[in-house]
Amino acid sequence: MHESRTAEVMLDGVEGDAVIADKAYDSNAIRDTVRAAGMKAVIPSNRSRKRRIRHDKVLYRERNRIERCFNKLKHFRRLATRYDRRARHFLAFLCLAATMLWMR
Repeated sequence: MHESRTAEVMLDGVEGDAVIADKAYDSNAIRDTVRAAGMKAVIPSNRSRKRRIRHDKVLYRERNRIERCFNKLKHFRRLATRYDRRARHFLAFLCLAATMLWMR
């Protein structure tokens, strides 16, 4: 099941200025949830949408930075395969890996 089906639950209680997502999250329900939370939906329109909804292209480019960061973190095999059983150990290594990427 794609996480767009649970996006409304994930966005419950989240605060911020905008929600940046890809085309898979283009639905009226998600857009309404984002709008109700007082945030801006930066989601490009899906091809199947008859009427295109504009989005902030400059802000959407920031999503690429986040995707590249996740891609670099997945190069650490321990993170990608989730070797650690405890969440605190996983988070500790995630912080270590992020620090290593930052120092490059």
